[in-house]
Amino acid sequence: MDLHRMPKQADYTFDNMEGKHADALQCHEEYFDSGLDSLKEDELLTSFEEMTVSAHTEEYEPWRSAITDDGDTLLHLAVIHESTEHVLQMIKLSHNHPFLNVQNHQRQTALHLAVITEQPQLVDRLLKAGADPILVDNRGNTALHIACKKGSLACFGVITQNCQRHLASIASFPNYSGHNCLHLASINGYVSLVESLVQLGADINAQEPCSGRTALHLAVDLQNPTMVRCLLDLGANVNCLNYGGFTPYHLTYGRQNEQIRSQLYEKTAQELRELPDSDSDSDMEDLELFEVLEVDIYDDIKFGK
Repeated sequence: MDLHRMPKQADYTFDNMEGKHADALQCHEEYFDSGLDSLKEDELLTSFEEMTVSAHTEEYEPWRSAITDDGDTLLHLAVIHESTEHVLQMIKLSHNHPFLNVQNHQRQTALHLAVITEQPQLVDRLLKAGADPILVDNRGNTALHIACKKGSLACFGVITQNCQRHLASIASFPNYSGHNCLHLASINGYVSLVESLVQLGADINAQEPCSGRTALHLAVDLQNPTMVRCLLDLGANVNCLNYGGFTPYHLTYGRQNEQIRSQLYEKTAQELRELPDSDSDSDMEDLELFEVLEVDIYDDIKFGK
């Protein structure tokens, strides 16, 4: 079985990051189309009934090997259709079994889908049964990344409570867009998640591997004064430079939110308030273009409901 775990930091290059950004800009709805049209409802129910009958034998279980054209197992489908009884039955019969960690063609496990569909009870049961929290989907997101991106406090709480051994590495590792869990929570404006992550030990000044922006840079980029204030109160470094040599305060140039500008002006070192001399206008235009790309990428989870 080819399982996709979090790659090593050395696996990230600017060349392959660009390709992954391009993939992320494809149809937004592909994130959650797994399995929904693979089986008709009556076929799905028939498969579940067959699973129930065979579950009482000690022989090879055909329901574990059943798979759709999208790579979904019956466990994936049961999670997607919120068939809790069948999910719990399969989990009970598959403790510490590789079946729990099968990845579909989008590299989603049942754990990913349980977070996407906001089912914290199933997240808890999957983790306690041996689901691997380190596995990533085709965008480099673990289940915790998705919880931070969606703002799912319940799923976030369940994962962090059950995954303390791996929590530091999971929370700090960037997905294929270069964002760790703190970046995702900041980008999407979830103040309580940002506070929780910092309390759990997340580096508030962690920089994206592709551009060097911190969570504070991102909050300024997206003109979110509440998040800017939150990050400042938590001790974010206002003098941190991204790879283009810009502080968060530099990103307020040409922006309309005076509240953010005044908050950062008071705290930014005097020598870092002026824009860098070389190619300032061109660099800022590049930043604005990159910001637009990022906004599109952030909004890549769409739901059919």
